[in-house]
Amino acid sequence: MRSNPRRSGRGIFLSTALAAFAALVGLGDAQAQFRAPRGTQAAPWLVYYADSEPPEAFRAFDLLVLDSQFHPPLDVLRDRGKVLLGYISLGEVEQHRPWFEAVRAEGILLQENRFWPGSFFVDLRDKRWVERVIEELVPAVLHAGFDGLFFDTLDNPLYLEETDPQAYAGMTEAAARLVRAIRLNYPTVPIMMNRAYGLLPEVETAIDMVLGESVYADYDFETESYRHVETALYREQVALLKAAQARRPALRVMTLDYWNPEDRAGIEEIYRVQRSNGFEPYVATINLDVIVPPPSGGE
Repeated sequence: MRSNPRRSGRGIFLSTALAAFAALVGLGDAQAQFRAPRGTQAAPWLVYYADSEPPEAFRAFDLLVLDSQFHPPLDVLRDRGKVLLGYISLGEVEQHRPWFEAVRAEGILLQENRFWPGSFFVDLRDKRWVERVIEELVPAVLHAGFDGLFFDTLDNPLYLEETDPQAYAGMTEAAARLVRAIRLNYPTVPIMMNRAYGLLPEVETAIDMVLGESVYADYDFETESYRHVETALYREQVALLKAAQARRPALRVMTLDYWNPEDRAGIEEIYRVQRSNGFEPYVATINLDVIVPPPSGGE
């Protein structure tokens, strides 16, 4: 789920990342003493990448994933008991981010993402990026008033290493090390990671929540319409997420599906399906700039 000014969409490397999913390996629970702060064991939740909605609009939600730059007033939301996660892109740097020029000057940006002009892959193997994330980007999000972190674009290093193993050798392990390093430095901060299913066996003890994006429903940019995900891909994602739950029962599995907000029956179906999987769903519009109410009642 990409965050940039007023636009977001599903990632593009999911099939490759799933194909590269390695044999499951367990890790010792590095967070045996971790206890999530208020709200991280409750639902409902949402993702919202804009700043136009008033605080009252979030009344029904407990956990909010917001853009770290474009967001409603955080102090008001925190005073109302909301848990706030701020967006960080760990696998790419977008031109509109304040640190873009500094990272480019360091020479650690890779090619431009052809699907997202103005956003460039970053070399996670370079210690300067790791240091910037841990010493600058994460503190900036937390000091702004967020309770925790939302990690995006970690599918990218898996994709790069899969497509060119020689040029990008070690990218997958570098991504896992970065996630674990953030946890080591911020042991009590709630962390949600978007997809990157191939990393889960290496990092699931270092995060509190994993997000399955476009698991059951998605947006087709060619037809400009919402649609259900192909059955095989849906089942594959569900299996990966359930496997992570089985290995680490404390891991919360969230899902973000995209659907027409006027089709309340369709939204109820998505919530029903994802809850039957044992997941915590939210259904959004593709731009993530409006709040879509969850179904009322038990659905």
